[in-house]
Amino acid sequence: MPSSSTIVLFHSAHGLRPAVGAAADRLRAAGHEVHVPDLYDGRTADTVEEGMAIKDEIGQDELLRRAVTAVAPLSDRGLVYAGFSLGGSIAQNLALADEKARGLLLLHGTSDLADDASTDELPVQLHVADPDPFEPQDWLNAWYLRMRRAGADVEVYRYPGAGHIFTDPELPDYDAEAAESLWPVALAFLAEL
Repeated sequence: MPSSSTIVLFHSAHGLRPAVGAAADRLRAAGHEVHVPDLYDGRTADTVEEGMAIKDEIGQDELLRRAVTAVAPLSDRGLVYAGFSLGGSIAQNLALADEKARGLLLLHGTSDLADDASTDELPVQLHVADPDPFEPQDWLNAWYLRMRRAGADVEVYRYPGAGHIFTDPELPDYDAEAAESLWPVALAFLAEL
């Protein structure tokens, strides 16, 4: 029987939109406990520019503080960190700092790694558009090599022709075919953790 996980799912720069709730529901339907912190305190954005303005107004340090505060009561469970775009960046930072982390599911986004980043074979799965203006090929190649060097067990899935956040039906990047092909792969990854 597949195992269930406690997953913390972080929203993108667009905020806690219905697509994030739908993703959480999909994960819950697969038997996982899912927590979806709202790092923007109810604010959402229809465009990347609006979302980045909210992110910049709050500040990266404050976003990370809010994320850490959200996961702190759960961290003893051995969390799976997940996120959309900016949320993936936050999830990655938290997962690499949490020695009990069980996995990292990145949808549409990554983050830089410290040179001394280290993990004990953390399972990592990345789903990304190809090409993606926010995750260029050179960046992804360097990210992959640095994650492997840090000790992560990394899988990367690319979706040719899809937009950046191709899983959100309310955004212009939406690609139904790519979104539907992503979820079975992600759910299989989570079931094996």
